Amino acid sequence: MGITLWYTCPNWGNNYKTGRHPKGNGDQKVEHERSERMKVVISLGGMFFSEVEKLKGVAAILDELARSCNLCVVTGGGTHAREYISRARELGANEAFCDYLGIALTRINAKLLIAALHDAYPEPFRDYQEAAMAHRSGPEQRIVVMGGVSPGYTTDAVAALLADYLTAELLLIVTSVDGVYDSDPHVNPTARKYEKLSPKELVALTMKAELKAGSRIVIDPVAAKLIERSGMRTIVIDGRDPHAIIDAVHGKHHGTEISESQ
Repeated sequence: MGITLWYTCPNWGNNYKTGRHPKGNGDQKVEHERSERMKVVISLGGMFFSEVEKLKGVAAILDELARSCNLCVVTGGGTHAREYISRARELGANEAFCDYLGIALTRINAKLLIAALHDAYPEPFRDYQEAAMAHRSGPEQRIVVMGGVSPGYTTDAVAALLADYLTAELLLIVTSVDGVYDSDPHVNPTARKYEKLSPKELVALTMKAELKAGSRIVIDPVAAKLIERSGMRTIVIDGRDPHAIIDAVHGKHHGTEISESQ
């Protein structure tokens, strides 16, 4: 069942693209109206990029969400990235090389997402400051899309750092697992799921994980430390039903919430 959000933007013509209202006090009005919209950063798992219909479905949800939120999306590499990284290791590549290979594939996924979105910036951003400037000064409904940025940083870590830089109200990690567990639920059927965690508890939990290029972990230690440092409200959800993304932004979810308040 779909959820429809309605948001009416003023029709400012070409001036809207520059963030300027045709009237004299327009800049203040733009900033005021922009500040009333929730700032959300989404780390989008690579599972959506294996099939065109999946990508179309999640893109439609993101377009809908962008009507009411200022939205940034960071794309993961998914199965294809892990396959290429595995082949590179077999060929003797080191972890730094594999990191760069994974980054390249996340940026390809970012381009695919941009192609599927109704209104996104035409290229994936590679710099946090440039992404933040576009997010703050561009048209409100235009979506900022990024892939990987630096070796050693997963796209969850990129999303966490971007959310911190923007002082976003929510970091939403959309994956194929319905939350954070004490071990891999795909391997361990008795794995315990956490409904809520403090950032400190999340860090302690993720420190057990091995951080390598293409690692398949829900939240990596670097992302966890960034979440702890910023105190960012974070929700981890199963995004196989993309409508869960809108529900989570509005506080309805069956995943794991990471926040100081328990």
